Amino acid sequence: MKHALLSLGLMAAMALPAQAGCFADYKAKRDNPLKLHYGVIELPETACGSKRAAAQQIAGRISRDGWTLLNVLGIFDASGLNQRKDSAGAYFLRF
Repeated sequence: MKHALLSLGLMAAMALPAQAGCFADYKAKRDNPLKLHYGVIELPETACGSKRAAAQQIAGRISRDGWTLLNVLGIFDASGLNQRKDSAGAYFLRF
């Protein structure tokens, strides 16, 4: 019985779509005094289709803290997070 329940649970988990996530890395600035940062941000699926869509989403979120988006470097899934974590530092998934 335990094996049957375990097998059913495993099959159900495999049937669900994987949550790959959508992320972007970007550069931003703040003036007076000039400050720059590199960050990684999670995006909704609707902003993953292009850098332009991602830029609109990112600019709106970081501007609340006085940052201006300079550029979107790339859009990627969760498999690219670990390699960017150290570089982003305090701005890793901050916004």
